[in-house]
Amino acid sequence: MKDVVAISAVTFGIQAFITLFVILDPPGATPIFLSLITNASPRKRIRLAWQGAAVSLTVIVVFALFGKVILDYLHVSVDALQGAGGLLMLLISLELLTGKEDPSGTENKNVNVALVPLGTPLLAGPGAIVTTIVYVQHAHTTNMKLALALAIIAVHLVIGLTLMFSTKVLSLIKESGVTLVARIAGLLLAAIAVEMIVQSIKGFFNL
Repeated sequence: MKDVVAISAVTFGIQAFITLFVILDPPGATPIFLSLITNASPRKRIRLAWQGAAVSLTVIVVFALFGKVILDYLHVSVDALQGAGGLLMLLISLELLTGKEDPSGTENKNVNVALVPLGTPLLAGPGAIVTTIVYVQHAHTTNMKLALALAIIAVHLVIGLTLMFSTKVLSLIKESGVTLVARIAGLLLAAIAVEMIVQSIKGFFNL
């Protein structure tokens, strides 16, 4: 019986890891991350990579523990959360597409990248939050809860490593390459934002 429970917990953890990895999509977030750290020093780029992963981990853990309670208390639906995240990402994508600089200064912008949009809503977005809440509700045993916790930590370790090693790309491309990456990232981010808004509207009107 213990073996069955252990195998079930391992399978549950693997499923959670794969699902969260696909939804958080660190490879997809990489070009957007690179476009936002172009003016940072190499050491700061690495620090921002791990800060972004840490912010995402913090958000996911908080919602894993208190997500349903928070949303119910604030009377906020998942669709509203998704729409808000989409609008925020759309604004940031427009800045990337137009090359608009942060009026408060590049240094401040680099520091905030790990928080918004990288940590949330790009990584720890509505999809990841809802998925985490669902997995928590299905973790019926202590072993399954531990497997889920390990899966969440493992995913964010992969995210941190992916973003950290991606910073080496910036040393290989010139200024024109950086501009191209920023434009492509802006387009991808805009597409993700529009998709989030559309799904939010569909959810509101049950379409």
